[in-house]
Amino acid sequence: MNAENYFISTFCALGTPIGDDGALVEGWVYSKDLFFENIHFKRKWLTPYQIGYKAMIINISDAVAMNAVPKYALIGAAMPKSISLEQMRELSSGIQAAASEYKIEIIGGDTISNSKLDLSITILSHTSAPLLRRGLKRGDIIAYTGEIGKSAKQLRYLMSGGKIHTKSRFVSPQLRQSFVGQSRRYLRCGMDISDGLFSDMEKLCNVNRMGVRFIKKIAKSIGCSGEEYEMLIAFSPRQLTTIRRIAARNRITITPVAFAMRGSYTNRCKRHHF
Repeated sequence: MNAENYFISTFCALGTPIGDDGALVEGWVYSKDLFFENIHFKRKWLTPYQIGYKAMIINISDAVAMNAVPKYALIGAAMPKSISLEQMRELSSGIQAAASEYKIEIIGGDTISNSKLDLSITILSHTSAPLLRRGLKRGDIIAYTGEIGKSAKQLRYLMSGGKIHTKSRFVSPQLRQSFVGQSRRYLRCGMDISDGLFSDMEKLCNVNRMGVRFIKKIAKSIGCSGEEYEMLIAFSPRQLTTIRRIAARNRITITPVAFAMRGSYTNRCKRHHF
């Protein structure tokens, strides 16, 4: 067990809501993600507006992944003393732009002085048909939406001193809210791809005590690419045509990569968090 999983396990009692993209409590989903300077981004890579926008979007992704409608947000901001009022306004504008896009009301939070720019955002969402990570059955197809692999490629450009487009996936992830809502009734389980296809498939397998048989060869550079924020989904083979039809209606692709089977699966990617 790695350090991250061990720490999380210390909070997990029988029947705990911990373990999905968010905690489901009486129809409400509570989720939180951190977005820290020099861990997730460097300020020379992104404008304050882009930092605020992406910090919100990656948190909204957890709600979307559980088929929940985001309603409210709490913002925690630790900012360096050197940050200017104009940079604060830009940061706030980015946060508010993402919130407005998903009709989210910002209801509070906290701010402190820090040596760097760190953001912690909590999203409160509501759902009547939650999509959980549990529910995988033997023979189910495991697939992902859209394209993956670009985020890691763009990160390599940035780390080598290059620049990327303002609409690139690393700067502005695209979420699949309409697709998840329309396909929910046909899905066994699902989650967003935040740590990489292989890493998140491991999470899906572990929680369901299942293994996989790959039907498509995925290069390590693609399977280990984190911060994609596409959906990793599982469904009965009987539903493949329906799922593809819904995806086409939303102008996205579906790529089946494996069948669920008895056993276990261990990903070989480097851990993102520890």
